[in-house]
Amino acid sequence: MAAAVEPRPAPPPRKKLSRRAPPDRSQALRRAFQAAFLALNVWIGAQFYLFVRYYESGGRTVRASRPPGVEGWLPIASLMNLKVLLATGEYPRLHPAGMFLLISFLSMSWVFRKSFCGWLCPVGTISEYLWRLGRRLFRRDWRLPRGLDIGLRSLKYVLLGLFVYAVASLSVDAIRAFLGGPYGIVDDVKMLNFFRSLGTAGAAVVAVLVVASVFVQNFWCRYLCPYGALMGLASLASPLRIRREPDLCIDCARCAKACPSALPVDRLVTIRSAECTGCMQCVAECPAAGALLMAAPAKKRVPAWAFAVGVAALFLGVCVWAQWSGHWRTDLPARVYSDLTPHADEFTHP
Repeated sequence: MAAAVEPRPAPPPRKKLSRRAPPDRSQALRRAFQAAFLALNVWIGAQFYLFVRYYESGGRTVRASRPPGVEGWLPIASLMNLKVLLATGEYPRLHPAGMFLLISFLSMSWVFRKSFCGWLCPVGTISEYLWRLGRRLFRRDWRLPRGLDIGLRSLKYVLLGLFVYAVASLSVDAIRAFLGGPYGIVDDVKMLNFFRSLGTAGAAVVAVLVVASVFVQNFWCRYLCPYGALMGLASLASPLRIRREPDLCIDCARCAKACPSALPVDRLVTIRSAECTGCMQCVAECPAAGALLMAAPAKKRVPAWAFAVGVAALFLGVCVWAQWSGHWRTDLPARVYSDLTPHADEFTHP
């Protein structure tokens, strides 16, 4: 007698796609923010270069004032000043703008995910477009094996830990002595000189990072940036999350393919990872209406324009308050810059 053949289970019914309308505009808005912030940093860099050249030349070139925004490129000094503020309640006299920029970026991350990295950071913007260039040239994406990827991601947290330990181990008096000494006063000039006099080793490192960014999306940000690691840790407290609605999801996995942090968006209900930059590329790629959204508590959708307004409001609000309250500029006599700037490379780290 022939054995009974069990019927095959019926395949699950395919979900009907309900296309959203109008199309998502978040990426056009994000690119506008990236371009504006990159242009701002180029302008700051040009003005700071003119400021330095004026004092290096003994006043024979165009005179420009020192742009306070250059202090945003001094994250260690900003951390030091933040420690002094928290310990004493006193605002710093040297490099205060850097501290307030750090506060604004941390505030963004606390409320709007790691939005500084995804919406504003000029290094992240350049890295992203290097990868886009590579994808256009080679017509494919390169992703490291998952085990190697996770291991390399930890490097930026190790670097962050070293910097935090170094700052935490200094007393308030030691920080003030360091920042008030010749090295601390012209550390921004030394930073400029590093790139102006880039040696063979430095040029090789920069070249490797550029080439790696062409092939691996956001290579520097993903694996090595301690600033991004700090923003990621702050973002864990954010009330906003990318949320997937399983009932509306059609399991196309386009969201996961679009995620610059390679997060498995298509397999999770909410994205809580410190790697999420709030860029909304996954939301922009999702074809199903309501299946993927940036959500506030109680599943309330946060539209891209509201997200962008919040990021801009926090950034501008902190900076404007610092200027209004008189805690934005480093006010030193011109003779200090005249004496120290031409000899910046002579000062060694104390």
